[in-house]
Amino acid sequence: MHNPAIRGLLFDLDGVLCDTAKYHYLAWKRLTNELGFDFTEEQNEELKGVSRIDSLTYLLKLGEKKLTVEQFEDFLILKNTWYLELIKEMTPNHLLPGVLHFLESSKKEGIKIGLGSSSKNAPLILKTLNITGFFDCIVDGNSITKSKPNPEIFLFGASQLNLQPNECVVFEDATSGVDAALAGGFLCVGIGNQKTLNKATFVYSGFKELDFNTFVKSLSQYERSL
Repeated sequence: MHNPAIRGLLFDLDGVLCDTAKYHYLAWKRLTNELGFDFTEEQNEELKGVSRIDSLTYLLKLGEKKLTVEQFEDFLILKNTWYLELIKEMTPNHLLPGVLHFLESSKKEGIKIGLGSSSKNAPLILKTLNITGFFDCIVDGNSITKSKPNPEIFLFGASQLNLQPNECVVFEDATSGVDAALAGGFLCVGIGNQKTLNKATFVYSGFKELDFNTFVKSLSQYERSL
């Protein structure tokens, strides 16, 4: 049985449930090439968990380019159009290993599940992956005004689940997301690199390594250590 103190789980989308980072990268790379400079996969790491507006602002600074307000808006739309074309090739097979089993186990235990993603395309991606039914609430870039590391997205998610932050655990793959979770008073599971995500309460390389029982044991050990 799960720890009764934890009643809700809030998941980021990109890099946690599925890997759409490569599609974002390809779309941003195409855009920077259009603007006359290049953009590496390493630099793309800086855009993890960052909103579309802030991402374009970062890239313009990187390429030392200036745009008018109208051009800026046009490029935001263009990037999203290219990204949507790329994600059309996604199927439920693009769920990261172990994710489906973790969602199923959590649901079976009666735990509420929410999404906290800055992506405005989150509902479309959940539908493509065939996992919309697991989610009791979806908070995306359309629902919030402040980007991570501001905790707004997770605080709003918890309120949508009718839970307090201390009753929820956040799953994140980006340092800005981990910072947002901790700032909001949540426990946080980092999914990815131990070194990068070392501020998180726990870090696992992915859900292949983290099944539901391991998660519950980690929570119990953490509480005993307090």
